[in-house]
Amino acid sequence: MASKTPVKASKAANRGSARQADAGPVLLSGGNPQIAKADGDAPVQAYIAAMPGWKRDIGRRLDALIVRTVPGVRKAVRWNSPFYGVEGRGWFLSFHCFTKYIKVTFFRGTALQPMPPGPSKDPDTRYLDIHEDAGLDEPAVAAWIRQASQLPGWEFGAK
Repeated sequence: MASKTPVKASKAANRGSARQADAGPVLLSGGNPQIAKADGDAPVQAYIAAMPGWKRDIGRRLDALIVRTVPGVRKAVRWNSPFYGVEGRGWFLSFHCFTKYIKVTFFRGTALQPMPPGPSKDPDTRYLDIHEDAGLDEPAVAAWIRQASQLPGWEFGAK
């Protein structure tokens, strides 16, 4: 009898895993997709595909705008957020889903002209919060992306 118990527990665990896989991606606080740390376009596209509602369209538009503006851009997912950078220069931009907006981070945002509107505790960083009803000002964001990609970027673990 004792040998049947682990088998039943294992089958139950497998059924739970199958249900979880069918439920789609896990969304963290504020609706931010939980995507494993990885380099390349595939994890970034998985993140964007998992963005909820109107945020998915903005994520696709941001990604396309970045790719058009910075040919050969380097991509990764870290801390459940897509990161964009230039090989040898570090990361210049990231974005993250919150309940009511998407926060775009320009790591050297204080060097951009004009500066993105959102202040940060970090003296170099500036933010752009994109709300559903405000849309995406592609020309302004493209100008910031272009400038940011030409600056020395942020490196993981750097101070």
